[in-house]
Amino acid sequence: MTKDEAKHKIENLSKTIEEHNHNYYVLDNPTISDFEFDKMLEELISLEKQFPELLLPTSPSQRVGGAITKEFKSVKHKYPMLSLSNSYSKDDMMDFDRRVKEGLHLENDLFGANQIQYVCELKFDGLSIGITYENGVISHAITRGDGVQGDDVTTNVKTIKSVPLKLKGNFPPLFEIRGEIYMPKKEFERINKEREEIGETPLANPRNTASGTMKMQDSAVVASRNLDCFLYSLLGENVPHKSHYENLQAAKSWGFKISDDAKLCNGINEVLEFIDHWDKARYDLPFEIDGIVIKVNDYQKQQQLGFTAKSPRWAIAYKFKAEQVSTKLLSITYQVGRTGAITPVANLQPVQLGGTTVKRASLHNADIIEKLDIRVNDFVFVEKGGEIIPKIIGVDLEKRDPENVKTVYAYECPECHAKLVRKESEAQHYCPNENECPPQVKGKMEHFVSRKAMNIDSLGGETIEQLFEANLLRNIADIYDLKKEQLLPLERMAEKKAQNLIDGIEASKAVPFERVLYAIGIRHVGETSAKKITRKVRNMDALLAMQKEELLHIDEVGETIAESIIQHFKNPQNKDILDRLKAAGLQFSLSEEALANTGDKLKGLSIVISGVFTKYSRDQLKDMIEQNGGKSSGSISGKTSYLLAGDNMGPEKLKKAQNLGVKIISEEEFEKMLN
Repeated sequence: MTKDEAKHKIENLSKTIEEHNHNYYVLDNPTISDFEFDKMLEELISLEKQFPELLLPTSPSQRVGGAITKEFKSVKHKYPMLSLSNSYSKDDMMDFDRRVKEGLHLENDLFGANQIQYVCELKFDGLSIGITYENGVISHAITRGDGVQGDDVTTNVKTIKSVPLKLKGNFPPLFEIRGEIYMPKKEFERINKEREEIGETPLANPRNTASGTMKMQDSAVVASRNLDCFLYSLLGENVPHKSHYENLQAAKSWGFKISDDAKLCNGINEVLEFIDHWDKARYDLPFEIDGIVIKVNDYQKQQQLGFTAKSPRWAIAYKFKAEQVSTKLLSITYQVGRTGAITPVANLQPVQLGGTTVKRASLHNADIIEKLDIRVNDFVFVEKGGEIIPKIIGVDLEKRDPENVKTVYAYECPECHAKLVRKESEAQHYCPNENECPPQVKGKMEHFVSRKAMNIDSLGGETIEQLFEANLLRNIADIYDLKKEQLLPLERMAEKKAQNLIDGIEASKAVPFERVLYAIGIRHVGETSAKKITRKVRNMDALLAMQKEELLHIDEVGETIAESIIQHFKNPQNKDILDRLKAAGLQFSLSEEALANTGDKLKGLSIVISGVFTKYSRDQLKDMIEQNGGKSSGSISGKTSYLLAGDNMGPEKLKKAQNLGVKIISEEEFEKMLN
């Protein structure tokens, strides 16, 4: 393919992928399957690697992340990001309406001609962000910070698929749009389930998780958490309309995700109706809200009302109260995750909370039970405020029966009766019987076949359960011994379904090494750490030969992961499973494509990258350094071997390199070093 052909193909693919992104993440109306989308994205990434000079900052491939931000630069807001004053009652809202009318010199008439037009919006519970666009292209994204200045998190914001990298339509040449980055409920539940399975403490709530995710240094991890973003305020010198609501609709036409639930209300009574509706309906939303934001619609009226020192006089936030109920704790049971982690569950007398009937609540670990002194037959307080999963926040001691016995934590596995273990540094207890305990065995298989692992979509949870009960599967290696004739006699297993299953298993043998390592299910080894490990070790034999001290030198590998890897491969049964997977033909080393640009030509060298380059992105240069045995460093010191300098590099870095006598090389000289 010529460069011109590649350019045309990249442009078409980019446009099509972004259209599908918009359909899926903004319009919630996907028009192709995930498989078709992934194939298009893979083709785009492959072409951009083949022709790196054609890679643009607005390419959809940039949404997968990978860039590392060592330090988030503090940037002053062009327009101060003030907080809103809060209200907690209808009386507060009536008072707000009265103050608005006084500020506009209008008579306080609730039903007459002096009704103010307000815009009511859901108050999303997440992280405030201000995103600037120049000539229709995302320029930078700044967190709220202290309202005067915030952190530049542009690289991480680009991974959010509902945030457009490039706009369409008739937009101003320069403007800022503000919104809220949030974590959907399903994503929060998925992450917490995974964390509990591998023995990590569950995250507190979606709001804190979204905020913490945006400050992560590795944008690939940010991308994996599937954050979302609603935009709700347009700022600039040339905004197209004179009212807030009209500008929101304009922003929607440019490609932004604007909530369909925002409503234009005539007068305070319609505002109160809106609040009443969402006080109940909020529990049906796929994301968390903690109130309603009310704004005067007309910009001229906003300007007339002005600001206090801390907040605008033309807007207010109505905050919902966190709902809390008391109910009886009937029993405590224990669940076993795929890694053996034990999660205690409170079984409650059914009670209405947040629009749903609550029967169960996670107790997380023994320490929580001890701290709250929770006992069976106690009356407990349950809350579902900023939490997705109902949470026990305390015990009603006044109602405690003196005969309620102090809880003794389980000492054996509820499924296989093996004696539980707990390490000093960890919060959870574990069942050590990893290769015989049924929930662990089935859980490992479900993880192994999942989309981000071996991607055998024809082998779901129900089928695994069926094959386990039929004694055809007892570990992940058994999957590759399955024969079609074994499947056909099973219930609901027709010819086509059996063939699809066998074909899916065969196709999985082409899954790359890093996903195989993740799929094996070593405790604490996640998707990102598996990639870092395989890039360093290159094949499974090298990993098996490593001592703990060697593992600790791999990026992303600390004491916990290193010890977990060592212990996993010490187990003879795990070693046997590994040998069988290798014999089945799974990828146990990096592919030729992945190895093509690797070597040890830069071994022992520390290289600092600075500036803008023509042939490669900074991330690609960093990968090339690491794949050839070198170290990519973020700062210059006496140990720096080279400064790889591009256009517009930082003058301070240049000066420091010259003072320390560090050799400065160009992109072309760097290529020669590798060739």
